[in-house]
Amino acid sequence: MIYYLWFMEEENNCIRKEADLNQIKRCRQQIFEAEEVVSTLTDKLSLVSNTTRLKILYVLQAEERLCVCDLSDILNMTIPAVSQHLRKLKDRDFVKAEKEGQTIFYSLRDDHRELLAPFFNLLNHQPETI
Repeated sequence: MIYYLWFMEEENNCIRKEADLNQIKRCRQQIFEAEEVVSTLTDKLSLVSNTTRLKILYVLQAEERLCVCDLSDILNMTIPAVSQHLRKLKDRDFVKAEKEGQTIFYSLRDDHRELLAPFFNLLNHQPETI
C-alpha cells in the first residue's frame, strides 16, 4: 500500500513524495528481529577494526598457529604489546590458546574464520582497492 506524504522540506528535508508503509513496517520488523545479531556483530567488528588486531588475525589465518614471540617478530612490536592484543582477542573468543611445554600457541577459532573470510579475501586478492 502506498501513501502520499506531504512534502516537508523545511522540517526534515525529505523529498520523497510517497512511502510504502508495508515496506517500512517489514524493514522495521527485520531490524527488530536481527537486533541481537547486529549488536554482536558490531561488537566483534569493533574489536577487529584495530589495525594490529586485524594483522594478528590475518597472519593467524594464514599460518594456522603462532606464539607471541613469533607475532612480536612479525609485527615488530614488543611482546607485552602483542600479548595485550591477544588477550582482547582471546577474551572475545576470536583466538584460542594451546600450551605446548612452556610455549603458548595462538590460533584463529574456526567459528570466526567465516566472519573474517571476506576481509582476508580483500587483503589477499585486491590490496590496491582498499
